[in-house]
Amino acid sequence: MTLTVTFAAAAAFLGVAVFAGWRGAQPPNPLKGPRLMPWRPIMVAAAVGLILMLVHAVNLLGVQTGR
Repeated sequence: MTLTVTFAAAAAFLGVAVFAGWRGAQPPNPLKGPRLMPWRPIMVAAAVGLILMLVHAVNLLGVQTGR
């Protein structure tokens, strides 16, 4: 992936993580029924994707992060 695509994916992961974190922090409403989306695992998965994209971007910039 190019640097532009990597930053675009990182921005998308950041947006999903922030939105899922906000939705997961809302108090439950028993009148509407149970939540059908597991917002907290979605937030964690998006945060992991964001970290991977940032490490990939740093690697593309020339910093060696592995052995």
